[in-house]
Order: sequence, then C-alpha cells, then structure tokens
Amino acid sequence: MLYRSTRGRFEPVSASQAIKLGIAPDGGLFVPADSVTIENPERLVNSTYQERAQAVLQPFLTGFSDDEVRECVHSAYNATRFDTPAIAPLHKLAPGLHLLELWHGPTCAFKDMALQILPHLLKKSTEKTEEDAEIVILVATSGDTGKAALEGFRDVLGTRIIVFYPEQGVSEIQKRQMVTQEGNNVSVIAVRGNFDDAQSGVKAIFTDDTVKADLANRGFKFSSANSINWGRLVPQIAYYFSAYLDLRRDGEIGPREAINFVVPTGNFGNILAGFYARRMGLPIGRLICAANRNNVLTDFIRTGVYDRNRAFVRTLSPSMDILISSNLERLLFELTGHDNRAAIWMEQLRKTGRYAVDTETVRAVTDLFWSDFADDTETINTIRTTYRESGYPMDTHTAVGRAVYDKYRSATGDATKTVVVSTASPFKFNESVSKALLDKETVAGRSEFELLEILSGLTGWIIPPGLRDLDKKPIRHDRVVDREGMQDAVLQTLRK
Repeated sequence: MLYRSTRGRFEPVSASQAIKLGIAPDGGLFVPADSVTIENPERLVNSTYQERAQAVLQPFLTGFSDDEVRECVHSAYNATRFDTPAIAPLHKLAPGLHLLELWHGPTCAFKDMALQILPHLLKKSTEKTEEDAEIVILVATSGDTGKAALEGFRDVLGTRIIVFYPEQGVSEIQKRQMVTQEGNNVSVIAVRGNFDDAQSGVKAIFTDDTVKADLANRGFKFSSANSINWGRLVPQIAYYFSAYLDLRRDGEIGPREAINFVVPTGNFGNILAGFYARRMGLPIGRLICAANRNNVLTDFIRTGVYDRNRAFVRTLSPSMDILISSNLERLLFELTGHDNRAAIWMEQLRKTGRYAVDTETVRAVTDLFWSDFADDTETINTIRTTYRESGYPMDTHTAVGRAVYDKYRSATGDATKTVVVSTASPFKFNESVSKALLDKETVAGRSEFELLEILSGLTGWIIPPGLRDLDKKPIRHDRVVDREGMQDAVLQTLRK
C-alpha cells in the first residue's frame, strides 16, 4: 500500500514514510492510493477489540509484519491504559439507539483510541525508514488531542513533543491536564487566539522550508500527532467495525443490517474514519455529522459551500470549536477520484476563506452524509433530558450528537438503528454537566475540581484517575505566545 498526497505534488510513499512525515511536504494530506476491503467482517463477531483492530489496520500497514502490528495493538489497548476490557464498549440508551463510549483511556477522551497506538506506529516507522533524526511532534489542540498526545509520547525515546492550545479555548480541566504534564520531552504552549489560529500556525511551521532546513542541520525532523497524520486516523476506523460487531454479537442487528453513526465533529477526522469503514465494506447507512454553533460543516454538507468567513463562537463543546476542518480535504480528494480539484479548493480556502464544490461532488457528499447543529441551550437540555429518562450522564459533545440525532429522526423519519459516538467522559466537562443536572445553588461558586466530587456523588460514577487531584499538581508549562510567535517558540524549545 502506497500513500498519495491530496495536493498531488509529492511522489507516493510507503505507510511507514507517511506516518513518519505526518503531513506531505507539498502541504497535502496522505491518503491510501488503493482501496481496502475487509472480507467477511462477521468472522470477527466474537473477537476481542485487539483482534478487530489488527484486522482493520493490517491491510493499511503493508511493510509491517503481522507480529509488528500485533505488538503495536496490544501495547496500546490493554488493562494498564484502558479501564475496561472492551476498550470501546457500547451502552444501550434506548431501543435502536446506542452510545459508543470512546473515553475509557488515560485522558478520558476519544483521542486516546488513536494516540495510544500512534507512538508505537511511529517508532516502528522510524526504524523501517532508518531515520536517525530526532522526531519533533507538533500538535495543535482544541483540548483533547493535546493531552492524549502528551500522554502517548511522554518520555518516548527519539521524540520530542510540542503542543499548542488556544489560551481561552479549552476547559479548565483540559488546560490543567496539559499544563501539569510530566515528561522530559514535552512542552506545552498557549496561543493567544482560537484553535484555527493554533492549527494554521502549526501547518505553516510544518511547510516552512527554512525552518525544516534549520532543524535538519541540528538533527531534528517534524511529524504530527494531529489527525492530519494518517497513523493517527487509521486506528479510528477500528472502533466503527467494533461497534457494528458488538451489535451483531448481542443480537441487536441482523446479518449485513446497515446502521447509522452520529459523530460530534470538528476537524472531520473522527467521522472520516467512519467513511473509510464504509468503503471497506462495513454496512453503514448514513454518517450524521453533528456540529455546534461553529456549523461550517453543516452548511457545507447542505450546500457544497465551505465558508469560514464567519464569527468564531466559544461553546460548551470546545473540542468542536473549529472553522477549518482539515480532514475534509481527504474526503474531497477521495470523492473526486484523486484528481486536482481538492487541491484547487484548498488553495481557494487559503486565499479567500471560502470555496464551492461542483454539483457532482455535492451529490456524492449528500449521498453519504447528513448534518445539523445544536446550540448550547439545546446541549444542556439534552444532557438534562437524557439523564432524567435513562440515568445516563453525557458530556457536552456527546449531547450535541444526541440532539442532532433527534433532529435527524424528526427530519427524515429514518428509524435505522443508530450509534452515537460518545467522545468524552462527562467528568471532563463536569461544569457544564453539573449545571445541567443540579440546581444553581449547588453549582454556584464551585470550581470544576469541586464539581467532580459532586457529580460523582450524584451519578454514582467513579472519578477517572486521570482527572482526580489535577488541581493539586504543580504547573509545569506556563508559556503564552501570539500566533506569530509560534515558530520562534518551537525553535527556542528545541535549543534547550
């Protein structure tokens, strides 16, 4: 399997080269040059999550032996790192409606599903390509990716990791998880601006030939832990297969019965993994893209016009507060048959902040995807209503997904059995969850860390170890820069 750049100006590379590079030197994203099909996925019904993950990953990782992939999978998904043997369990919320809990890893968010395995894939990739430079992982985060990447790469030999996050764009819990991070090879830097500022800054550093040459002379080479890295995206395909197989195992669906997935979406990587699962033969009906008030994706899916020239809104679901959805470029490249249209649209986006795809591509998108959004009021109401009806506390991002699912059912009448992808523990966004479930007097004046205990007492759920006592840990990272200062911050960090 070779990987092509979506910009078409860089020769195809192997899986290990694509993972090591992270982003293509021409600024594009790597995608598989050929299609992959999983023959008879039903054979994995009674398999473990690890066995399912290996079956999904192996065809994409040509050049990796079966034993190497198995080693990576078992090093990532085990009882030391995840608090349930199921790794990604399903919870039945109502007849025909399940939640796929992707937050049982060390940082309590779905990013762990990929960022626990990426360091192992990257290490194997550098060995296979005989790389002798020290790999510098650059990350822009809207909250969850940063901590998951820091936890995955901490003290990994031959790597350094630098995480940029929007100073005012993450929750207090998310911020504390990052700024208290331990590790000899980690740096965390706040950016004055929003996530798009941080993400654009990281992309600019990645593609700056002067910076890359400077680092190469000092024995460094860039890679990425964001979902622009194919090694970060491909592990996410596995949990779509696993959810379907669990439904089959439990008798919730019949053989080859199609199901829908609702995905709370910001950077489009999570839902794109569902797209690839569908292409691989998984019976998926519709992929329902759930957005918050930063609903640039909803508008695009409905109209074919992508326009980020709009007000940026800080919401109660901050990991989705994104106006530049990088992985959409991969989808457009796939739907246009790997021609140059995606590259042209991305250049228009860079220059004008807007592009409009052709009628054929609009039809291809709407055949697969449906989208709507939920504002903060709807999010809070969904958390409250769901808890009253089922006793299940959901975080704000999952609540956006549930709210959009209800809108989808109302708009289409489609009763297809559905899985809502639950992307974070309710404890990670406990201030909002507590405000939805408790009276004002109980919540007033309480810190997020005090609310952890109150929410635990209300629900009977145990506070995850990764969130307990965060407020008692020392602050280790307190640097703040403007977007224009990100490049200098990277160079200064690597001079230490």
